[in-house]
Amino acid sequence: MLALAAEAGATLVTAHRLVAARVRPVYGLDERQPVSTTLALGRGSCSQRLAVLEAVARATGIPTRVRGLLVDGRFWYPRFPRSRPLIPARVVLAWPEFRTEGRWVPVSEIYGDLGSLRDGGAFANDGGETLFDAVARTAIDWDGATCSSCDLSGQVLADLGYFDARDDLFAAYGQTVCSVVAVASRVVVRVTGR
Repeated sequence: MLALAAEAGATLVTAHRLVAARVRPVYGLDERQPVSTTLALGRGSCSQRLAVLEAVARATGIPTRVRGLLVDGRFWYPRFPRSRPLIPARVVLAWPEFRTEGRWVPVSEIYGDLGSLRDGGAFANDGGETLFDAVARTAIDWDGATCSSCDLSGQVLADLGYFDARDDLFAAYGQTVCSVVAVASRVVVRVTGR
């Protein structure tokens, strides 16, 4: 049993590294973009890259679910300083979990438990590093269980609970932006390549 759990953990780390290497990070708003589209484009938002990781996990027999978090829109201000008026006050975040080692393991712990990752430095949500990338080096702590520099719990406005799939979360709470804006952003990304 322990060998199987270790193999599942190694599979997630390998899959995360492959997605990071093959799917370029871009800013996108369509939470429901199919994984096949993200892979065909070779680029995706943090959330879209997490969806690819979930799909790989399921394809290899690792069950997944998502935790829905309602995050303060100001969390994204450092990343989008000139777009602050366009950032919603609340952002619905689908945070994946994987069933390994007989328990649900959040994506933030696939490289190790939060305690062992807390010395990786803070996640500032600016520059080129996304939440998807940051889980490989530091604790992404939505519950306030680690050091103050890793603690993002102050950004969480509400815990929306657990869902069998990200589509279920978005069906219940909607996407952060309306579908017209999401489609328009997809067109801009395709035209500009960003």
